Amino acid sequence: MKELLKYLKNYKLESVLGPLFKLLEASFELLVPLVMAKVIDVGIKSQDTSYILKMGGLLVLLGLIGLASAITAQYFAAKAAAGFGTSLRNDLFAHINKLSYREIDAVGTATLITRMTSDANQVQSGVNMFLRLFLRSPFVVFGAMIMAFTINFRAAMVFAVTIPILSVVIFGIMIVSMPLYRNVQKQLDQVLLTARENLLGVRVIRAFNRQKDEVQRFEEENRLLVRFQVFVGKISALMNPLTYVIINLGIIVLINTGAGSVDRGIISQGQVVALVNYMSQILVELVKLANLIITISKALACANRINSVFQQKPGIADTVHTKATEAPEAPKVSFDRMTFYYEEAKAPALSDISFQAKKGETIGIIGGTGSGKTTLVNLIPRFYDVTDGSVKVGGTDVREYPLGQLRELVGIVPQKSVLFKGSLRENMQWGKKDATDEEIYKALAIAQAKEFVDEKREGLDFVIQAGGKNLSGGQRQRLTIARALVKEPQILIMDDSASALDFATDARLRKAIKEGTKDMTVFIVSQRASTIKNADQIVVLDEGKMAGCGTHKELLQTCDVYREICLSQLSEKEVQ
Repeated sequence: MKELLKYLKNYKLESVLGPLFKLLEASFELLVPLVMAKVIDVGIKSQDTSYILKMGGLLVLLGLIGLASAITAQYFAAKAAAGFGTSLRNDLFAHINKLSYREIDAVGTATLITRMTSDANQVQSGVNMFLRLFLRSPFVVFGAMIMAFTINFRAAMVFAVTIPILSVVIFGIMIVSMPLYRNVQKQLDQVLLTARENLLGVRVIRAFNRQKDEVQRFEEENRLLVRFQVFVGKISALMNPLTYVIINLGIIVLINTGAGSVDRGIISQGQVVALVNYMSQILVELVKLANLIITISKALACANRINSVFQQKPGIADTVHTKATEAPEAPKVSFDRMTFYYEEAKAPALSDISFQAKKGETIGIIGGTGSGKTTLVNLIPRFYDVTDGSVKVGGTDVREYPLGQLRELVGIVPQKSVLFKGSLRENMQWGKKDATDEEIYKALAIAQAKEFVDEKREGLDFVIQAGGKNLSGGQRQRLTIARALVKEPQILIMDDSASALDFATDARLRKAIKEGTKDMTVFIVSQRASTIKNADQIVVLDEGKMAGCGTHKELLQTCDVYREICLSQLSEKEVQ
């Protein structure tokens, strides 16, 4: 938790003033039993109405001052906690965006969402409660005990015995419950993961009529979460009854002792009432402290989980700050005996890959499912770092480029078409913020998307829903291709990005890209032989190894894997 306290640095004044005003409120509260004692011992005993009214006015004044102090303290505590939460979420979001694919794969999307939402809110609530009550409650408890000693030493010994017993109970329950709250938050991750999988895969679930199975799976995860919560709740619930029992036993002893002292004339009736009031104040404050400790226990568990994300260091750090230079004669992209392992994988995803792509060439990448096609192209913009060998752009190793410069050279059309909520124009300007409508329409024409965009009455102002849900799969793919083309990159990567297009549209798209991007080095990942057969070079992958590299005609003669793919997809005439 202390690592996260740096987010309070901009709220130092509020973090000090909040507890101080709470202490001021508590100070006035501690004076109330003494005033009541005076009312009983002086006003009521002597039937002095004016004195009673005067003391009553003093009580009202103390109440108003305490109320003003409490409201002020609440304001400063809430301001500091809200600022803390805002800064924490901003930094956490920025840190997650710095993580490479490797770290995000390891942590998991559902876990990161929980850290950003539920965990951050719990920590913010913990900070708020801490600033409001953590100093106030102990101050009232020990202050009441001290005030009791000023009234009568012997009677106040009840306080000296009661408070340590209460402390043992409260802190014992806290020590037991804190690890259990961590288990609750872990199970909450699982519930969120199950819910996220169901929401994302709702079409598949309904297509296979598996709704009941998924409901049952969710109920099992949710039932486990409830069981954890009930178990830790039962332990935490012991706090209130135990504290009430101990305090009430203390009050019984106090009244019994006080009654005898009053009979003997050692203390007055008002002083006994004041002692009982102080014991009641201790009860109220310890109940508050118990609830505070439960909240802080949750907050600490959540803070440790958030801190574990911060401790995930980006595997791909932008350590180079000077612009890399490209050698004019060097290939645009080259793989030199490159091998790549995923995190904790026993076998390489790609092994001993070597080939070159010159400026303006089109490189087709084909292979079976799981052969490493997407992994290969993800190494060019350095989404992952190679394990052995090298990947070079313009003759310079990608690790020697500043990430901003490298990724400015590359335009990517991902395997899954992702569009963002906003206008069509805003989506097209992701790669180039100042792109004109003319540039956008040119890219749309190449991507075979201009026709259906023109059919929309709003044109470029057409509003796209989150994830492009109001577009068909083929329309989304064409718009993501156009978005990459607007950027005018030197290297264009199309990762199986025409799978939803019919063969005629796919053919027109390839022809338009060839004619409209003459100086651009294009990588086309596809499982369709027809899509890549006219490429300048075709790289054939088989189980992470390069089974062949060359033109369509060369590979038909030299590569059995490629020949088998072609014969399974194309007619004898098309193969030739």
